[in-house]
Amino acid sequence: MSRPLPTVHRVEELDYGGRFQVERLDLEFSNGARRQYERMKPRGRGAVVVVPLRDAETVLLVREYACGVHRYELGLVKGRIDPGETPEQAADRELKEEAGFGARRLEVLRTLTLAPTYMSHQTHLVLATELYPERLPGDEPELPEVVPWRLDALHELMLREDVSEGRSLAALFIAREVLRQRARP
Repeated sequence: MSRPLPTVHRVEELDYGGRFQVERLDLEFSNGARRQYERMKPRGRGAVVVVPLRDAETVLLVREYACGVHRYELGLVKGRIDPGETPEQAADRELKEEAGFGARRLEVLRTLTLAPTYMSHQTHLVLATELYPERLPGDEPELPEVVPWRLDALHELMLREDVSEGRSLAALFIAREVLRQRARP
């Protein structure tokens, strides 16, 4: 069933301080119900998560310190899109900073959201192929460890304790499916 989007009567900026901006929306739904919703707006243009393929069967992961869970996490290269950058440019820069590789081919496969019921943040899933060695200085206090992982072993990766970042898991399975579909005659 397709429904019309709610009518936005008013958007109010709330000041809670900190890194996020919060908006309160005064909405009216098609059945006449009125509600106020709050959503977090990120500062900036979003983020990228990069699936760097070393070859057709192998993705490069990085192990780096994750402050939120106070442990080292294994996942994909990711980072924010800086002002003036496209998602592809941000993906290439982050790949060089975190994994020490550039990519000759970068393709945005789709956009992911984290919690779309209350956040407008978007992450662009970028497939990076035709890799070559190149390192840029990054903001990490230590170089992340680069870990090759076979795409046919994602079922093992998803069960590891040190792999919990949802964007990385989703991006890996989406990229694997896109690659499988492209390989079909």
